[in-house]
Amino acid sequence: MPEIQKGERIAKVIARAGLCSRRDAEAWIAAGRVSLDGQVLASPAAVVTAESVIEVDGVALPEAEAPRLWRYHKPRGELTTARDPQGRATVFDHLPADVPRLQAVGRLDINSEGLLLMTNDGGLKRQLELPSSGWLRRYRARVRGRVNPARLAALSKGVTVEGVSYGPVEASLDRQTGANAWITLGLREGKNREVRKICAHLGLSVNRLIRISYGPLALGKLPNRALEEVPAKGLREALGLETKDKKKKGKGFAKAKPKPNRPGSRKGFKKAAREDSKTGAPSKRGKKAAFKKTAAQKTPAKKTAAKKPATQRLRTKRPAAKRPSAKKTTGKRHANRRRSP
Repeated sequence: MPEIQKGERIAKVIARAGLCSRRDAEAWIAAGRVSLDGQVLASPAAVVTAESVIEVDGVALPEAEAPRLWRYHKPRGELTTARDPQGRATVFDHLPADVPRLQAVGRLDINSEGLLLMTNDGGLKRQLELPSSGWLRRYRARVRGRVNPARLAALSKGVTVEGVSYGPVEASLDRQTGANAWITLGLREGKNREVRKICAHLGLSVNRLIRISYGPLALGKLPNRALEEVPAKGLREALGLETKDKKKKGKGFAKAKPKPNRPGSRKGFKKAAREDSKTGAPSKRGKKAAFKKTAAQKTPAKKTAAKKPATQRLRTKRPAAKRPSAKKTTGKRHANRRRSP
């Protein structure tokens, strides 16, 4: 039996078990298909507890599955409802057969497209739809008309349209191309046709509306009519039940990444020496050092002469400086000098 919180209406418990919706459960009770503690119920107003025994068509109520959440890319032309009296297509007509009974979180009208969340748990559905959850619904709208950025910015204070008050709206102009423009809007209430009514209040006609995100979950590149389940860890993080793992960062400056050794650098010799020590072969630098050592052992060391005392050093005569030799005169010039009186 599903987990019951301090007594709940029986129709809600049956719907949470995944058998049907609350409205269908009430119809089953009115038809006499549901029994409580061995007695057939006639009114859906009965309140049950964890000790109650509920049977549908004589079969005990199955255990409820853990809450799960899916992302669905809704195309234009599909209704967000379980069934349509007019026979139009719904978002549940194209779901895979192996998924449990799902409920849509919020709604998108038949002409809107984009991200639609689905869940198998009615309690989770209600929690995500409430404005108190704080999840921001973000839309991209293509509108016809000239957009006034000042009027878009004024929506952050809220607006009242035809007597209905809407909360703050985050709106910005993406681009204006001729008579059409793309704008992005973010709102937290999600009232009926809220985006279209606000744009009409600004004199803009919406000709395409796409929901691109719902809280921390984004449409991304999800193909059209594709259904993808949100991982359990991602769902707990989105609901604030689990914090994201953060990498531990050390204090101080970041360490430089190792760079390849440049040719001729000392690091290269050290690296080669380390590699040679692993293999057991002598490195090039080790060979050079060994050669220098053997050469020093073979050549006898020069005997250093004993230093003379200071007195002897003073007595030693310095060699006389050589004077520049006079140029030799030629014979003719020498003879002329002798003949002169």
